[in-house]
Amino acid sequence: MWKYIEERVLKCAEYIVDTGCTVRACAVHFGISKSTVHKDVTERLKYIDSYLYEYVRKVLDFNLSERHIRGGIATQKRYKKVANN
Repeated sequence: MWKYIEERVLKCAEYIVDTGCTVRACAVHFGISKSTVHKDVTERLKYIDSYLYEYVRKVLDFNLSERHIRGGIATQKRYKKVANN
């Protein structure tokens, strides 16, 4: 694997672990696509640093388990905003 890809993978993984952010938020922060971030942290990271991969996997699993709640909150906010106008 090329060196710049390994560096990107590690930066993304460390950012996700440090902040607990989603793949989408990480992609926005680094200015890359969410598909790239997802591939980096779910496929490439386990070959580079398996210990860090376990931590990232826990954060991603937690975010996945809360996804339906976040969507409901966003919808609720949108309709409250529409009702107030």
